[in-house]
Amino acid sequence: MRSLGADDHVVVVGAGLAGWRLSEGLRREGFTGAITLIGDEHHTPYDRPPLSKQVLSGKWELDKTELATMDRLRELDIDARFGAPAVGLDVDAARVTLGDGSTVHGTFVVVATGVRARRLPFSAASELHTVRTREDVERLRSVLAEVPTGSTVAVIGGGFIGAEAATSLLGLGYVPVVLEAAPRPLDAVLGSTVASWLEPLAHNAGIDLLVNQQITDVHRSEGGFRVERANGDALQVSAVILGVGAVPNTEWLSDSGLSLHNGVVVDEYLLAGDTVGAIGDVARFTWRHDPFVEQVRIEHWQTANDHAAALAATLTRGSQNTSPLAMVPYFWSDQYGKKIQMLGHPSASDDVTLVHGSLEEGKWLALYARDGVVTGLVALNQPRALMVSRGLLEPHATWVDALAAAPWSQ
Repeated sequence: MRSLGADDHVVVVGAGLAGWRLSEGLRREGFTGAITLIGDEHHTPYDRPPLSKQVLSGKWELDKTELATMDRLRELDIDARFGAPAVGLDVDAARVTLGDGSTVHGTFVVVATGVRARRLPFSAASELHTVRTREDVERLRSVLAEVPTGSTVAVIGGGFIGAEAATSLLGLGYVPVVLEAAPRPLDAVLGSTVASWLEPLAHNAGIDLLVNQQITDVHRSEGGFRVERANGDALQVSAVILGVGAVPNTEWLSDSGLSLHNGVVVDEYLLAGDTVGAIGDVARFTWRHDPFVEQVRIEHWQTANDHAAALAATLTRGSQNTSPLAMVPYFWSDQYGKKIQMLGHPSASDDVTLVHGSLEEGKWLALYARDGVVTGLVALNQPRALMVSRGLLEPHATWVDALAAAPWSQ
């Protein structure tokens, strides 16, 4: 990949965290060419993690999630095209077609279209809520304002978003009931051992968590909604929130010729070709963490930041003058009054051992390992122990060396 200069035009499709950080990063790296930032929402870039936490709980107003103002965009000489969904890409011409029929022609296109909340084909699907966008949360808050406190609200899905939404609902005075299809939440993400350690958190916070729940339909009923379950029981609730995962926004690329496989497939420089790259939630990228090499797609806030910084460097310096993507994935979740944090991206089947704190205390740190190599760290209410242990993943320490060094205890 050559370095881009003043005569080049970078078209960034997606005005979320990844797209904005890339645009900002290009200018920081000294890029003086044209930048066009395209977003399907009508808002300037904003932060999504607070939506299910501070915004839904009422602690923040939506304006506090703003990442960039129009003044900042003008200051960086970025042409903003908001409320303009992309519907097609001509890779060879680096040309993006928008929903209104107009086109934007550049020399390099970055796909940063992220993901959207997964929806389910229930009878009342159009009236069920997600918490992915500003509009989602505005609509949900408007509905909740008409629901008396003490009312029951169903949260379908017990993963991170579902747990965060349930926590916010409880704080607002509602009675959340979390319905999880799996034997326990987060099994597929954190593995059965860590998931079992976290399972009591909902009960301890006073929230009903029902597992092995097969929802067959959700109907509108008098005064709310009727959640039908495969066992024949039904739950009457005032509102329903879906937290059942996300879908990469790649449909607009179906005729582009790009490799699409659970996201846009890119290499270790985040490139999908000579004129296209992809970053953030939508990118399925090559990640080297010796001795392992994997193709992954990671829906984390920190990953979007890391991708943006790495691609900005590659585009302004050229791939011959930059290194392949090097990163330690990180995420956090505030739920049920606790903070869960993870470094690395271990497989759910990796070995896991508690190395610091205790389950009884509700403060602990655990290590994941595969083939004798540390692949990740996960902590509950142990932020310092986690962060001082980050060096075990840069590069990845052996299990034996990690236990000998025990940075968490220093």
